[in-house]
Amino acid sequence: MKTHWRAILPIAALVLAVVLTQVLISGSGRPAALNDLVVTAYHAIVAMGLCLVMGYAGQVSLGHGAFFAIGGYTSAVLTTTPIAMATDGAPGALLLKLGILVLRQDPYGGEFVTAAAGAAFVVAMGITLVVALLIGYPALRLKGHYLAMATLGFGLIVYRIILGSDFTNSADGIYGVPAWQLAPGVAISGKSSLRILNYYVAWGLVILVLVFLLNLVRSRSGRAFRAIHDHELAANAMGIDTSRLKLQAFVLSALLAAGAGCFLTHYNRGIGPSSCGAMQSVRYVALVAAGGTANLWGVLAMSSVLNFCSLRGLFGTMDHAVFGTILIVIVSVAPDGPFRAIRQLLTRKGERRAA
Repeated sequence: MKTHWRAILPIAALVLAVVLTQVLISGSGRPAALNDLVVTAYHAIVAMGLCLVMGYAGQVSLGHGAFFAIGGYTSAVLTTTPIAMATDGAPGALLLKLGILVLRQDPYGGEFVTAAAGAAFVVAMGITLVVALLIGYPALRLKGHYLAMATLGFGLIVYRIILGSDFTNSADGIYGVPAWQLAPGVAISGKSSLRILNYYVAWGLVILVLVFLLNLVRSRSGRAFRAIHDHELAANAMGIDTSRLKLQAFVLSALLAAGAGCFLTHYNRGIGPSSCGAMQSVRYVALVAAGGTANLWGVLAMSSVLNFCSLRGLFGTMDHAVFGTILIVIVSVAPDGPFRAIRQLLTRKGERRAA
């Protein structure tokens, strides 16, 4: 029972913090800050997924910005590109009835058919799954900086494809992405009237992902992940299928990144090439390192704080310099993350007082 409450109380505290933050910001007369917190939430999901790969599977990926872009661009292309299909025929009418296709209006009052946001999300997840398997299977046989370079190369390929393709609108990106109607009255949209609703949707997803990953790392598979991270050869000798587990962790983190990309694209009503640049992938790795590679709570906290400060412009034009300085200090002083170091310090003080 004691262990049960120790697992629930931190989640309850996080839920309370999310609610209090919304109340305080709404009452402060600066509701626009909620927009930055929504963006922060979706990037935190990517960082937590990458934490599984780095902290538990013992791998380094510099391609998660590309998976984020695959999800976002797939959803943007499918929901904004007209589909040449007659809606008065049986196939078209059936797809409309099932909600796979939807009728939209152009600025001149004409109608055109596109994929529904939900259907686009499913396609984006399917594409991400296939790409992650194709990239992950050979790449995860590499180790150390070789794997980092392989995933970086994958990210650069995706970036150049997006930058040089007409269907992604090249350097201009895709804008005018429609809202994603999740349920009656619940839509992923950047409209000011839906800002508070989207805040709770975004942070609700963060909490769900956090609970899922915490349960995963505490499970039998999680213990196997830790064994791989600590000593892969010993894990192999014990009969653990390290290649399969590392691939599973990589694919799961890629799906989380792509899913976050889909949601944020509909919230921002667009996506541009900067979302999948090499610097964005490096930033995700840096956030995981700053929070503690095997500390989901630490990664969530550092990702939320640093991203929110950057979005609010607190660092100005020196954003990358300040971010890099913070990372160097944390890695130098507390390689396992600042929160683990603080906890160890408090534990030592408690032991001294008890003695």
